[in-house]
Order: sequence, then C-alpha cells, then structure tokens
Amino acid sequence: MSAASRCLWFALAFAVLALVARAADDEPTRPAPRKENPVWMERHAALLARAKKGADVVFLGDSLTQGWEGPDGAEAWKKHFEPLKAANFGAGGDHTEHVLWRLTEGKELQELKPKVIVLQVGGSNLAANSTDEIVDGVTAVVKELSAQKPAAKVLLMGLLPRGAKADDKFRNKIKEVNKGLAQLDDGKKVRYLDPGAKFLDKEGDLTEDLMPDGLHPSAEGYAAWAEAIKAPLEELLR
Repeated sequence: MSAASRCLWFALAFAVLALVARAADDEPTRPAPRKENPVWMERHAALLARAKKGADVVFLGDSLTQGWEGPDGAEAWKKHFEPLKAANFGAGGDHTEHVLWRLTEGKELQELKPKVIVLQVGGSNLAANSTDEIVDGVTAVVKELSAQKPAAKVLLMGLLPRGAKADDKFRNKIKEVNKGLAQLDDGKKVRYLDPGAKFLDKEGDLTEDLMPDGLHPSAEGYAAWAEAIKAPLEELLR
C-alpha cells in the first residue's frame, strides 16, 4: 500500500483526530462522549450494531485498534483473530475518558459476553495528560471492564513507541506510563503485554517498514503486533 493511500485512509477513518478538541472539564477518569463529531457518533452506532452479533474476543481502544480493520491491519486480523471470533471496538482518536463513556453511558459491550478483552488505550492522552493521569485513566477502564464483565479476562497492551527516533519527546513518557500499566497485571484476570520492542531497531529507533508514519503500524507492523498478541491471547482463552 502506498504512503499516499495509507494517509488517505487514516484521514477518512480517523478524521476525529483533527475534528475533536478536548473539553476543559474532560479528565482521563471521567466518562466523556464526543457527540459533536459525526464520524465518532457513526462509529459508536456501528459498534452497538456489531455487539448484537456476539464475540468471544473484543479488541477495545483507539485508532491503533480500529486499524485492524483498515487496509494495513485487515490481513493480520483475518489470519490471527477472525478465527477466534473477535470483534473490533476501536475508535480513532479516543482518549481513556471516551472509551469509558462508550462502556458506561454508551453501553457498547452490554450485549456481549467476551472471554477476553484486548485493551489498547492511553496513547491519545499523551499530549494532554500527565503520566499519572494516563495510568489512572487506563486503570479506570480496566476496573470498569472488570465490573461489567467479571467473567472476562483482560489482555492489557502497553503503549507502543512513537516518533522515528529513540529521543522522541514521548518515548520516556511512554516508558513511565507502561511501568504503571504493568502494575495492573494481577496474574489472574489482567495480563499485561508490551510488544513495543518489536517495532524498534538496536538503536531504539522505530523500524520504518513497521511504522512508517511514526505512529500507526504498516501491514508488516500489524503482522508483527498480531504475532506478539496471538500466543498470550490464546492462552487466556483456554
């Protein structure tokens, strides 16, 4: 897929990234909708409809999760996750507070009884929130999932690295957030997984073939990410 085509797809599928401004009273732990954005509302409606079909595995998160159904992620999804009866509940640009709203007032998972929820969220909060706020926001999502779906296990993703170089302004913050997220692994219901090393070379720079825009995986990147997820996911499904 050409760089131009990739950029166009993300522009259309994740137009929410540019359209939504974070409200002053939004907090990572307080459920907040994005009703002013028609793309997001359409996505929310589509996910409510998707929930009626059932799923054993739910992927929940932001644009990186939604990207599993895009042109770069679709092949890896079909190969690794479609056979597991997985459903994609990603919404481009979502902060933790937006995912919380989708779970609480939005009731997106109400109709579902998943065995495992693969959670990837918090990356969209990096520019707006502190490390502790992001960890608190992800923790709130995990707690809500545990309350709503006590029989389900959560496979919690660490934030993927971003920025081409090892000294990118977000790298240290991502490391600190991931240290906090790792503490949520209780050895029972919540398992933490950090696949970030798969996207880095020996100098710590992003491998361009895997993440050419410094943020979203390419088809090769999604394939590498899927390989990292598949074994622990299948283990949790047993």
